[in-house]
Amino acid sequence: MRTPQLSALMFAVLTFSAGAAEPQKLWEASGFKNPESAVFDRAAGAVYVSNVNGDPMKKDGNGFVSKLGPDGKVVTIEWVKGLDSPTGLALANGKLYAADVDRIAEIDLAKGEVVNRFEAPGSKFLNDLAADKSGRIYVSDMVSNSIWVLDGSKLSLLMQDDALENPNGLLVEEGRLVVASWGKMAPDFSTKVPGHMKTVDLATKKVSDLGSSAPVGNLDGVEPDGKGGYLVTDWMTGGLFRISSNGTATRLLPLAKGSADLGMGPDGTVMIPMMMEGTVVAYRIDTR
Repeated sequence: MRTPQLSALMFAVLTFSAGAAEPQKLWEASGFKNPESAVFDRAAGAVYVSNVNGDPMKKDGNGFVSKLGPDGKVVTIEWVKGLDSPTGLALANGKLYAADVDRIAEIDLAKGEVVNRFEAPGSKFLNDLAADKSGRIYVSDMVSNSIWVLDGSKLSLLMQDDALENPNGLLVEEGRLVVASWGKMAPDFSTKVPGHMKTVDLATKKVSDLGSSAPVGNLDGVEPDGKGGYLVTDWMTGGLFRISSNGTATRLLPLAKGSADLGMGPDGTVMIPMMMEGTVVAYRIDTR
């Protein structure tokens, strides 16, 4: 999410690419209840979408996960039930994992059922998930400026540091986490200065800016663009950005408020849940 006005500094770093081809819209699926995250399961040929269905910090038991085909056609809207307010999703260890307020739910893909829940005592708002090659699951706690890690059946606090500036999206790279920060926020989630990209050294837990520390937006999801940079959504103002390794942001696509945790679909398709509109949209993006 992002505040309505951009500072002059933001205008200086948010460049627009005139030479790149226009994003091509591939499909749009509807009927969701505050969709927050989308992930593509290549082995199953399926897309999973988390549905908050109300207040993302409320434990109300009405959250669920939807299942779609790779072409965006809905297979089952309420495929996995019995969740509270699921947000980030990740595939690992042959299972689907969902951040769910103050715990992580482990979902059996064959049954479409929650088979384990891992509690994070003291957490405030678990948001995004990211898995490493060994099957460890990292999860951001956006409100308490912390990151947790699920290793096997043990969910523990990895770090807490206000320098994270309300971490949202996570991506695991070799030896580090890439973090899409919301920006230092008030209780109503507003920010005086929007967030930007950060990194966490997994060995030292040191938090650093990714290139420029110039504000970009109230950032949500993050995925690699395949060219050394990142695709990032801005929840508050809406939109899809490419952020280079030096922190320069290029707006690729204007979108509505509520552009949430994007996922990469088949053949590089970018899938973006539109949380306020109850849809998921897919685009083919040229990031030249």
